[in-house]
Amino acid sequence: MKFLIAGLGNIGSEYSNTRHNIGFILADALALAAGAVFKTERYADVARIRYRGKTLIVIKPSTYMNLSGKAVRYWMQKENIVEEQLLAVVDDIALPTGALRMKAKGGDGGHNGLQSIIEYLGSEAFPRLRIGIGNDFAQGSQVDYVLGKWTKPEEETMLKKIPVAVEMVKSFVANGLERTMNQYNE
Repeated sequence: MKFLIAGLGNIGSEYSNTRHNIGFILADALALAAGAVFKTERYADVARIRYRGKTLIVIKPSTYMNLSGKAVRYWMQKENIVEEQLLAVVDDIALPTGALRMKAKGGDGGHNGLQSIIEYLGSEAFPRLRIGIGNDFAQGSQVDYVLGKWTKPEEETMLKKIPVAVEMVKSFVANGLERTMNQYNE
């Protein structure tokens, strides 16, 4: 059985370690924990992980956030993965920094990466892991905040939460969506 874990973010050094790239950060942590290495392939950097008899195709799309759906659809088709076995990992300003929430489906919540996936798949019925980045920004400065670097306190919070998020992904693969949501959602 295969799963596609799509950690969303933007490529380029100017975006590394920004709030919007939390999906890339989680993908890196997942690969590191498994001793896997990313290779640049079509539309994404890709790491393949075996976990409890299952294959995880972990991608960091190279299409930029607003076209994430292009990479996700390509890899779902290439690897013959159904929507229920896709997990999109995204930042969420509606959640406090470090909060972790897995959902079975839903709208885009104003997130351009989710919007792109929904458009490319023609469906909202795919699991997603939302990682809170907070919303401590002045009116009109959301883009600067989201694309901004972590503060020291935020970094300290995320260093504690990323390993938990990695465990959530593993649980999603091994135990299913419902059990994972019941055990981990904050």
